[in-house]
Amino acid sequence: PVAGVTPMFAVCFLGFGVGKKLQQKSPDQDLTYLQFFKAGMLAGVFTTAIMTPGERIKCLLQIQADSKVKKYAGPIDCAKQLYREGGIRSIYRGTAATLLRDVPASGMYFMTYEWLQHVLTPKGHDRNELSVSRTLTAGGFAGMFNWLVAIPPDVLKSRLQTAPAGTYPNGIRDVFRELLRNEGIFALYKGVIPVMLRAFPANAACFLGYEVTMKGLDWLFPE
Repeated sequence: PVAGVTPMFAVCFLGFGVGKKLQQKSPDQDLTYLQFFKAGMLAGVFTTAIMTPGERIKCLLQIQADSKVKKYAGPIDCAKQLYREGGIRSIYRGTAATLLRDVPASGMYFMTYEWLQHVLTPKGHDRNELSVSRTLTAGGFAGMFNWLVAIPPDVLKSRLQTAPAGTYPNGIRDVFRELLRNEGIFALYKGVIPVMLRAFPANAACFLGYEVTMKGLDWLFPE
């Protein structure tokens, strides 16, 4: 995650910006919340190229941490072994599952943030004047809503990416059928509490960092 988080969020916010511009007839046009959702969905598509291999490697290393046999020396060694075993397709196993998770979740992420920014802005004030605490609140709850959408496909994606090759010949559909048959529908929300406990502070910090950075760049490059 340390290696992937900076380019991933850079590409994510880039995708959101592109998604907004594609729907605007003029630079100052206000968008509807549905349009913000669609722009966020495009951001999810943008991040998949980085997220899929990063998540595959991360999941394998996390599973390995609980086993007695250490197959991978680290993330780079893991990537090399995956490439030797099945080429680039092995590294990108789970791409469709990642899209299934990130496209709707990113839409919810950015739509919720924009909505909360609007709700938390006092009457007669501009959203750019929001206090740090209100920005943190909007970002934190946006992260929680993001993961409410993302957890079920994330559970399926992680199982697919950590399973031995050939375990699920039909991909995420086989994972879904097996999970429902053996564990029931509630297994899709395994780990929801620790995910929510992480989501609020992590995404509050993310959006605060974004807003501070944008204000800093506007000050440095006013043109």
